[in-house]
Amino acid sequence: MAFEDYKNKPAVVIVYDGDGKGKTSACLGLTVRALGSGFKVAFAQFIKYWTVGEHRFIERIQSLYGQELVFHRGGRGFFQAGELSAAGVSDEEHRQAAAETYDFALRAAASGDYGLVVCDEINNAVADGLLTEEQLENLFKRRHGSTSLCLSGRDFPKRLLKYVDIATEMKKVKHHFDDRFLANKGIDY
Repeated sequence: MAFEDYKNKPAVVIVYDGDGKGKTSACLGLTVRALGSGFKVAFAQFIKYWTVGEHRFIERIQSLYGQELVFHRGGRGFFQAGELSAAGVSDEEHRQAAAETYDFALRAAASGDYGLVVCDEINNAVADGLLTEEQLENLFKRRHGSTSLCLSGRDFPKRLLKYVDIATEMKKVKHHFDDRFLANKGIDY
């Protein structure tokens, strides 16, 4: 097949999955590329609620991009099914925050107003039972044909790969957390 036989897709679905570092960083890199290409971007974050480096960065560049970059910080912190990781946040509060963030992402993806919608850590929300696989499938089905969609996090449901155009697995080879070191500001968050 010759290069001339290839064609462009109007939009794609991208998944960054796995237990390795770099999924949110890849989402941010994709956001930078999309903004630099003139796309309007909606970025929804499903887990992190405390102020991290990417929040500060997005807040600073929003003044340059105005409504071309819309950011929704919807998480309530880390959650593990049956075991609260974020102190003082109930399971129901986690579910409610995930539902509100999902509603934002669904509206953005279905609207046709955005060239890219990023759902950072949505895979975690599904794997932890805060959202369902059916909700994720609905996001794919209702996505506007001109809107690319990027999902990140751990444990993307394999049965939904049929909706995905590009899937990358970040595989951990080694991480200092396993040696009981906390995450480094500016590097890990």
